[in-house]
Amino acid sequence: MADLQPVKGTRDFYPQDMRLRNWLFDIWRRTAHRFGFEEYDACVLESEELYVRKAGDEITGQLYNFEDKGGRRIALRPEMTPSLARMILQRQKALNFPLKWFSIPQCFRYERMTRGRKREHYQWNMDIVGQAAQSAEVEIISALLSALQAMGLGSEHVVLHLNDRRLLNAVLDHLGVPQPAHLPVMVVMDKRDKVSPAQLGELLAEQGLAPVQVAGLNRILGMATLDALQGELGALPVLDDLRRLLELLERVGFGAYVAFDIAIVRGLSYYTGTVFEVRDRGAALRAICGGGRYDSLLSAYGGESIPAIGFGFGDVVILELLSDLGLLPTLRSDVDYAVIPFSGQQAEPAMELGQRLRQLGFSANADFSGRKLKRALQHADEIGARHALLLMPEEWARGEVVLRDMRSHTEARVAVDAFFEGLRSRPGQGA
Repeated sequence: MADLQPVKGTRDFYPQDMRLRNWLFDIWRRTAHRFGFEEYDACVLESEELYVRKAGDEITGQLYNFEDKGGRRIALRPEMTPSLARMILQRQKALNFPLKWFSIPQCFRYERMTRGRKREHYQWNMDIVGQAAQSAEVEIISALLSALQAMGLGSEHVVLHLNDRRLLNAVLDHLGVPQPAHLPVMVVMDKRDKVSPAQLGELLAEQGLAPVQVAGLNRILGMATLDALQGELGALPVLDDLRRLLELLERVGFGAYVAFDIAIVRGLSYYTGTVFEVRDRGAALRAICGGGRYDSLLSAYGGESIPAIGFGFGDVVILELLSDLGLLPTLRSDVDYAVIPFSGQQAEPAMELGQRLRQLGFSANADFSGRKLKRALQHADEIGARHALLLMPEEWARGEVVLRDMRSHTEARVAVDAFFEGLRSRPGQGA
């Protein structure tokens, strides 16, 4: 017998799961549209080279990749940003910048599974391409936090940790770490919450850091304020930029959600400036979402250098968090009318009534199962029907139906023609 389980690390979405997924996607889409973003998409299959050369070693090792029948190396996308870069480069001369684009792709990574981490997930991506000013950071972060608010998450639940890759480079310069080692060291630093201090020290030593440099790095990573870092590193433009960004986020109403955090790195190699992650205050889960500025990615693929910033927000961790906090909505199927024939003799008229309802813009589910009336009404309640139209023999012979309100359980006999005449005055407005 065939294995009936989904592939390890993947999910099936039954109707009740789809209702929840659609609820989440609707919040993402509404938020993106409110901020003036346009939706795009790309194929889940990409050239393996798109990721191997640009994203960083961690993603390279997590690719679902294979050779197709034409001998080409192909990968299932692990993230969307390289596809976005490819699409922009194809039409760079024709596009009107800045671009404000979003997508909700399915992504695949062959990684160790833990709570909140699977091998496939859907990810809301928002990117502003072609805008170097800090207003892009403010808009991107505001959109992200607005979506969290729409899910019922307040600043008591989540916090956005904010940093800048330029500051991390300054720290490593201060410690005497050679420039070529900066990115490998940052990849190790990104594992800070995943390994023990001893393991972290060993990994840093493997990148060439001396014990005194490891100790200095740990000391600096423990600094909680920009003022403390300025006392260590001196005045730097990046410190002023971070102060200004924090002030702007306070001004637009999100100050309570945001905190500076020198330890935030983000693992992808293409980040060049601002980086951020959202985490739950209880620290029970991995990062909910994250992103940053990637001003050099397009030029790395051979195009003109264009400033860009964006984030990725997966569906797995956020649903875990909302469940933990009791914030997941109870979502039922939603049908305007259940049309229930008493017997097979009323089946054809039930088909006609169902279609007339749909033509007026109402949803209708006709029950041709032949089940008894009591069970048919139970099923109508299960699918969330607001009303039931009962085609009973005597009433139907008089040109009437029984209209049952599924919420109040009241019933009334109504003439079919009068019933539809009343609906025509409010087409498509629901029952």
